[in-house]
Amino acid sequence: MALLDESSLAATVDAVNAAFFYGKKTTKAERQRTARWIASRQGLPGAYGDMFAPTEKDRAEGVRIFTGQAVGSGGGARHVLGGEACRALRLLDVRDAAVQKALDRATSFMAGRMTGATMARGMYCCGRCTPSVWRHILAGMPEGGPWEEFMEAGLRTLKKSRLGTGKWRFFPFHYTLLALSEMDSPAAVEQMRHAAPLCERTVARKPRPGEYARRQWLVAERVLGKC
Repeated sequence: MALLDESSLAATVDAVNAAFFYGKKTTKAERQRTARWIASRQGLPGAYGDMFAPTEKDRAEGVRIFTGQAVGSGGGARHVLGGEACRALRLLDVRDAAVQKALDRATSFMAGRMTGATMARGMYCCGRCTPSVWRHILAGMPEGGPWEEFMEAGLRTLKKSRLGTGKWRFFPFHYTLLALSEMDSPAAVEQMRHAAPLCERTVARKPRPGEYARRQWLVAERVLGKC
């Protein structure tokens, strides 16, 4: 399966996400090529801190996350895409000095940002950005960082943000569900149960046309499987 699209970091990250989401096989050579290219974009113009820079195409066309929500091309998009790129590198699991150096640098940058109110609320910037940090952490951050504490605080904030509709204030519904579907803690399961009625209505009907609708349907199905 082809993963790398050198014209777009967003498309490359999406392809990596899709491969792991659907359990598709990839070759070692393709994983290495992709990981090295992602790592090479660290700190280039437009990157969020020590994360990974979008391409000109990404900046011109904007970025969509895996479940289809548009996040534009501003600072929030650069942060979300940078976090998803870090996650992609961890999933690709390439044993390469340049890739590991890039991951270490990005991890150090993220850890340095998790202080004060960010840690107390478990929200990185805003509800739109926070699920990308959760997904990055869930992909396997090194021990000793503030990751578990941040996740626990974030789930408490998510609980406080619940709406009577089965959604959450501030947090994008499908992207938040995607992150929750990768968790097993009682606090995460509680939030999945909050959204379960909406998920039940989703899976009761066939997915709408389009890849994003298919992904949303499958995420809802996976959430219900954990409730």
